[in-house]
Amino acid sequence: MTQEVFLLSYTKYGDHDAVLHCFCKENGFESFFAKGIYAPKNKKKAFLFPLNQLFLQTSDRKKNIRNILKIEQKNANLFSSDIRKNSILFFVSDLLNQVLRNESQNQNIFYEITNFLYELQTENFQSHLVFIFQLLKHQGLQPLFNQHVFLNPESGNFEETESHHFFNKDISAIWKELLVSENPYDIKFSRIVKQNFLDSILVYYHYHLADFREPKSLEIIKEIF
Repeated sequence: MTQEVFLLSYTKYGDHDAVLHCFCKENGFESFFAKGIYAPKNKKKAFLFPLNQLFLQTSDRKKNIRNILKIEQKNANLFSSDIRKNSILFFVSDLLNQVLRNESQNQNIFYEITNFLYELQTENFQSHLVFIFQLLKHQGLQPLFNQHVFLNPESGNFEETESHHFFNKDISAIWKELLVSENPYDIKFSRIVKQNFLDSILVYYHYHLADFREPKSLEIIKEIF
């Protein structure tokens, strides 16, 4: 069986093996056992970076986890050593590894990850903000649009009065703009808006996803941007 996947995270197992946690085009979130990937002569360990798009040939499911029989990279040298791009990749993969754990097949999310990677490759350094908003839409968790001004992050509705200090008039307006935009990745944010919007969307995730925790890489991405 061959699957197209995005690598979200991996856990080293023993000296030479690893468990890869992936989001699959066909099956949603799934983990795989990569035997020998850390062996001294195995060059495939270079494939283990966040959101790398891989083709995995796997065994049939006889246990709780499939074995990887063959692993190939779809796009070689997709990203350089640009610290900004790498920090964004770590942040997004960290978030996805958490919020997609119970997600079954959802090709809209798979293609949205593809869109995000394209935007990042073209040096759109706010693409991660738009992506994590789009992720809410694909999971059916986006706010409900109406004519009121202030977004209430707990109810997911816009209301007449401010209910949370992260959701002032300006930030609530950004949420509205993203809800109706046909090309959300083209929206331009100021540096201050980027920071405040990121804070607001993480608050929204806290309210709408059980046991959500802030990604460990959050402080790094805040320092860089």
